[in-house]
Amino acid sequence: MSSAKIHPTALVDAATQIGADVEIGPFSIVGPQAVIGERTILQSHVVIEGDVTIGTGNFIGHGTIIGAPPQDVSFSPERKTKVEIGNDNVIREYCTIHRGSPDGSATKIGDKNFLMAGAHLGHNCLIGDNVIIANNCLLAGQVRVDDGAFLGGGSTFHQHMHIGRLVMVQGSSAFGKDLPPFVIAAERNFVFGVNVIGLKRAGFSAKDRDEIKAAFKVIYLSGLNISQALEKAATLKFSAPAREFLDFVTNARKRGICPLKRGGTKSS
Repeated sequence: MSSAKIHPTALVDAATQIGADVEIGPFSIVGPQAVIGERTILQSHVVIEGDVTIGTGNFIGHGTIIGAPPQDVSFSPERKTKVEIGNDNVIREYCTIHRGSPDGSATKIGDKNFLMAGAHLGHNCLIGDNVIIANNCLLAGQVRVDDGAFLGGGSTFHQHMHIGRLVMVQGSSAFGKDLPPFVIAAERNFVFGVNVIGLKRAGFSAKDRDEIKAAFKVIYLSGLNISQALEKAATLKFSAPAREFLDFVTNARKRGICPLKRGGTKSS
């Protein structure tokens, strides 16, 4: 802790593990089970509670609370659960990140994510890398968000949802079904097309983009039900990205995938 900068009004337990060049701002509270990696910055009034591991180079904004007990009526305080945060994340003001609920479980955030002000991650959420979660998004427990997704401000996500890679969600939307990778989603439980601009920015080739569009059309525009569409897709030659889309649909959770809204099928 010799190179850490800890404001005199901060309450940091002597057992806390703090890396080099960490900054802890005024009136922050850091508990004994916390591990904070080097070059991480905690602004004022940050609370780190319970078993929380934070990697290197993170920025945690004013008033953020990480590691509070889950909002789960079945949770009991004797359970040993945690939060694990990777490297180079930006977590802005007043975000709340709750620790896991089942004994031995964790809420996990990967690397290089951007959580804007007021975002909430419920217990056991799994956030990949390079995810943007805009202001006041609410993620219930057990929500998984894959790499590169963008969740627009004020959107809400039901427990146990899975949001695929490079999904683009419009602000003020709400979802209770899974969102396959590479789609644009909006309103309440609707898909509107393929996130072509996002695919281009992510470096997908024209061939891969065309195959993803073709796979999308098989699932959403063929007139077949999901089982029939997947059977048809199995007879077609697709490379890895399109297969990722189809595998996601195959493995969608009990509530299934969000349907297509007619009139929103433009994908180029």
